[in-house]
Amino acid sequence: MKSLLGVALATTLAAAQAGETIRVAIGTQDTTINCVTGGLLIRELKLLEKYLPRDGRYKDVQYDVQWKNFTSGAPLTNEMVADKLDIGSMADFPGANNGAAFLKAGKQSLFVTVLSGSTLGSGNGIVVPRDSKVTALSELKGRTISVPFASTAHGMLLRAVANLGWDPQKDVNIITQAPEVAGPALQAGKIEAHADFVPFAELFEHRGIARKIFDGAQANVPTYHGSLVNAEYARKYPEVLVAFLRAAIEADRLLAAEPEKYSELVEKVTGIEAAVVYLYHGPLGLQTRDFTWKPEYRGALKTSIETLKLMGRDSPLDAATFVDDRFVRAAFKQSGLDYEAQLARQDKLLLKANDALNGKPITDVQRAAGLWVQGEPRVRHYASIEGAFADLQKVQQSGGKARAVYVHDLIHRIKLLAPNAWFVADAKGQLSAFLQKDAATAYAAANKGRVLDFGAAQASAKATL
Repeated sequence: MKSLLGVALATTLAAAQAGETIRVAIGTQDTTINCVTGGLLIRELKLLEKYLPRDGRYKDVQYDVQWKNFTSGAPLTNEMVADKLDIGSMADFPGANNGAAFLKAGKQSLFVTVLSGSTLGSGNGIVVPRDSKVTALSELKGRTISVPFASTAHGMLLRAVANLGWDPQKDVNIITQAPEVAGPALQAGKIEAHADFVPFAELFEHRGIARKIFDGAQANVPTYHGSLVNAEYARKYPEVLVAFLRAAIEADRLLAAEPEKYSELVEKVTGIEAAVVYLYHGPLGLQTRDFTWKPEYRGALKTSIETLKLMGRDSPLDAATFVDDRFVRAAFKQSGLDYEAQLARQDKLLLKANDALNGKPITDVQRAAGLWVQGEPRVRHYASIEGAFADLQKVQQSGGKARAVYVHDLIHRIKLLAPNAWFVADAKGQLSAFLQKDAATAYAAANKGRVLDFGAAQASAKATL
């Protein structure tokens, strides 16, 4: 610790004093489930208390641990700048706003760790009302799209629109709308489309009020959520910050080992269905939980800072100095982990399972599928989509119900909720899944297949097996 945090310790503003009360005020985004390892799980499992330093200069101090929950990054940033919070978790784009806001106030914040993200860009999405005829973003020219302003989804939307060669000021009408307002608006058909961050595109799908027509992976712009700290606090109490990061690392380990169990806990606290939480945090999930500062994430932060300029918010914020990985490296070392080895990995949480039908290990996952049956503590896994659908029919025939059915987009390798996906059955009856209908149509044409919706794909599987 001493060598790794030498610079921080050398600039400590004041040593902890006997009897001193040290505030640890943490801003969370419970419903932004990518942040659960940096907030909700630490709080609910009381992991921070396990790692807070209690020896050396911290021998006789008291800790005042405070938690405050937010639905987005902007208000969390406001309270950090106002010195009401010390640590907070948010996405790359709001994080850039955080750094810019601190500089504007004559202060400094540091982006100290990634929590969860996608080097491909998956996690942000655009949805339309369930009964809408729109199947692709390219069909929304001249339409109104709502989005939480200053969110990572806002940045994704601006870049996706720009990739189509459109002027975001003229070719689409972008309005601000929080997810809690957008859900009822989508259900009532009051908005034509909505862009949002983790997990709302999939949550609205799961609740049957919307269909996802665009995933951030299609823009191929990396995105992530992570944790920031007031730089003054990090200089004053570096060991406390490392304790927070060690607690986050343990929360990640627990979630990886038992994703269904902790998805249930997240549902209990937030109301976000465990099936959607698992979509992100289970094996081969929509995003990868990873605490290392991969080049793609550093690049995403730089892109976010540049995107601020598109919104007229120029700032001297420098991504190179805004990211500070010394503290998470120290947390890795104290946890007995190899930071450099993890930095080099790109894998999602691996699927280590046997096929629920034949008991054989699943080795090829591009057409793998999952079935979470109501009343069962674990997700069933299958080597093929047709196998999962055949088993689903048996469950339904015996009076059971599916909590969720999972498949994977063949092109983007992203996990999908099967009822909202498109499928192609080839000449042998093998099923492949796709997010977008046009992609399924193109694949069917190239492989002499048939495009099917979820119901038709189930019937196809029954006829094949």
